[in-house]
Amino acid sequence: MGLTEQQLRFYRTFGFLKFPGLFAPEVGAITEAFEAVWSASGRTHDHLKRSMLIPFIDQHEYLSGLLDDRRIDEVASAVLGDQYNYESSDGNYYVGDTKWHSDKDPLDPIESFKIAFYLDPVTRDSGCLRVIPGSVHGSDTFSRALHEAVPFTMNSRPEEFWGVSGSEVPAFAIESIPGDMLMFNHRIKHSSWGGGDRRRMFTLNLQQRFAEVDLPRLREEIVAFGSSRNDGSRGAYGDAMVRTAGPARMRHLQQRLDAHTSATRG
Repeated sequence: MGLTEQQLRFYRTFGFLKFPGLFAPEVGAITEAFEAVWSASGRTHDHLKRSMLIPFIDQHEYLSGLLDDRRIDEVASAVLGDQYNYESSDGNYYVGDTKWHSDKDPLDPIESFKIAFYLDPVTRDSGCLRVIPGSVHGSDTFSRALHEAVPFTMNSRPEEFWGVSGSEVPAFAIESIPGDMLMFNHRIKHSSWGGGDRRRMFTLNLQQRFAEVDLPRLREEIVAFGSSRNDGSRGAYGDAMVRTAGPARMRHLQQRLDAHTSATRG
């Protein structure tokens, strides 16, 4: 599949893409696996706040296999190069609104993006992803102004800076139904508004391979990631992800596996 030149230019300009129905044939199996991971975790969703498992696809052989799927691999290779790293994943039950934020610093030089699967229909007014197109270019005047009001944490202040509520910030609403695949740059400003108390969504986080000179930073990232995971294990990835990996998948795991060994040994 890959990306057309037009799609690649769109992504590089605006920071996101939507692939309608790309995984429609598999949505039943994907949803079943999603629920199986949550059931096996022993955790329950209380409908009052977001519930999250990190890492997520790593806990299930079928979901781990998404990393081998050519529809994902070819898109990732087109943006990040064919030696890209699988960074992490998370599985979520979202509740209510999510304030404006970005997942990474707008000046982060490591290229990375998120692939998202929503397992419930979501619209502009029922919790779909909203993005500010073009907010990925951290050094330009527009992005700097955005970052002042919407940092890469949840401490956004649109009321103070612009006199509007978060839901009124000019944005593009990426409405979605199960089977669609979304991708968006980790630096893009995004949010969701008006959602219910059980919106199912999981992601795969992919990043470019680190150059040798940047490996100390990767090791620091690995250590920091260890404090955010809540699956009870200590490896770079979950057991199913590594145990079922063939040579093609290992190409996207090995650098972080090696960095984890180095970081924990040190």
